[in-house]
Amino acid sequence: MWFLGWKGASGFSASSTAEQVTQGIDGTALTAIVTGATSGLGLETTRVLALRGVHVVMAVRSLDSGKNVKETILKEIPSAKIDVMELDLSSMASVRKFAADFNSSGLPLNILINNAGVMATPFTLSQDNIELQFATNHLGHFLLTNLLLETMKKTVGVCNQEGRIVILSSEAHRFAYREGIQFDKINDESGYSSYFAYGQSKLANILHANELARRLKEEGVEITVNSLHPGSIITNILRYHDYINALANMVGKYFLKNVQQGAATQCYVALHPQVKGISGEYFMDSNKGNPASLAKDSELAKKLWEFSLSLTNPK
Repeated sequence: MWFLGWKGASGFSASSTAEQVTQGIDGTALTAIVTGATSGLGLETTRVLALRGVHVVMAVRSLDSGKNVKETILKEIPSAKIDVMELDLSSMASVRKFAADFNSSGLPLNILINNAGVMATPFTLSQDNIELQFATNHLGHFLLTNLLLETMKKTVGVCNQEGRIVILSSEAHRFAYREGIQFDKINDESGYSSYFAYGQSKLANILHANELARRLKEEGVEITVNSLHPGSIITNILRYHDYINALANMVGKYFLKNVQQGAATQCYVALHPQVKGISGEYFMDSNKGNPASLAKDSELAKKLWEFSLSLTNPK
């Protein structure tokens, strides 16, 4: 259990914080995008990356909330380099606009942290008429990553330093639908389970990371792609289930990670020298983990890639 503080091969444990796993790392030459950066893990990740000198672009649904977070961080870290840009991952039009604006900004891109997500929502369709959890947690990030990839490749060429793509998944990937990804029933309301649909989207995150890692290795591009489980954390992600959220907040301080511990693994994978050259892996508690067998299915990953392309390509 995390509160025992058992340390893995990295020297860190589930109780390590994001500040601890990045201690002594100089990120002043790096630029990162963090999605969902106004609360929870995204906010803490933004704060810690900024603390280490990284220029952080907060990709957020609400510009006002983003600006408030930026001001709060600047009070603590006056030297922080932070920009705020609007991004709604449930809208492909918004994803395309964000990517176009970023790509034309002239900023480099060393690190992309696909952090944002929704959990266990009632059945809802996105603006593009795709089930909301699959659309937000997987497809939005899939499209965003593809659209930013050329900028990251150019940055790698200029900086001569590897790029890193970090994709937040969850141990909930073990509790997807039986077949893993319901390709023919993504929008099937009759068989919808909010928790299985969440698990499906988190399984898709790992499959996406693995397939992209494979493709970039084949190309010989120095960009790593890894997925991770942040841990069971007290955040507002369960806001659609008030009774569970209330219970989690009541007992969570005894059994769950706090946000500082929850953001550690993504900060570790994004910044730590130990992760240099490592790609296509699944991390938890700032150490390599072992995902479910479906998450390691290369044929399923390829099928998901083609399916995702078909949904995100302009008709």
